[in-house]
Amino acid sequence: MIVSSASSGISGVVADAKRLVPDAVWMGDALSIKDSNRSNASTLIQNWLGTLNFDNEQTMNKMYLTIDGTTKSVTLTDNDASKALVEKLRQGPVTLTLNSSGGFEIWGALGFSLPASDQQITAQPGDVILYNGSNICLFYGSNSWSYTRLGKIDGLTGNELSTFLKAGQSNISVTLSLTSGVTAINDVSGVTEKTEYYSLNGQKVTMPSNGIFIRNGKKVAL
Repeated sequence: MIVSSASSGISGVVADAKRLVPDAVWMGDALSIKDSNRSNASTLIQNWLGTLNFDNEQTMNKMYLTIDGTTKSVTLTDNDASKALVEKLRQGPVTLTLNSSGGFEIWGALGFSLPASDQQITAQPGDVILYNGSNICLFYGSNSWSYTRLGKIDGLTGNELSTFLKAGQSNISVTLSLTSGVTAINDVSGVTEKTEYYSLNGQKVTMPSNGIFIRNGKKVAL
């Protein structure tokens, strides 16, 4: 959700949003709610949600890793394992406890299995790997083994990866999700009109009584 001044058009707001959140997955057109249509916000949001393309697999080529409050994007590999992982994450974020191992990775159990297509590969820094079908490995170094690729962490140098992944540490809490800190809207039944009152000269009135006031842009008599 982005709040802007009344003078800003929706196209400018969308452009700013895409600049500020370049890794965001856009599921459809933006919804603009202004003072003039605020009283109908619940219906507008319900109708807008119905137009969003949550089930388009082509938009699900990103996953997000959050460690100690920092979130980084992962570009997913196009294979059965990553698709199954996306389906799992559609149900909600998954938080894991991973540990450093071998001087090149942090790894641990997913708590569920994914379809593996193991090949002998050399994992590189930034690689997100499925190991033995039910373990995830996040690499800050290199190692050759029989793995299934899940994806690659975007845009970090070797030193940045080591810092982000807390290389050498144990009991690292890692959250996998399909959003970069954005919470989905599940229910808009609680959306209500504001009940703020203003005097006829534009001053806000906290406890209006016995007079004519402005509420939601209209005159009301109390």
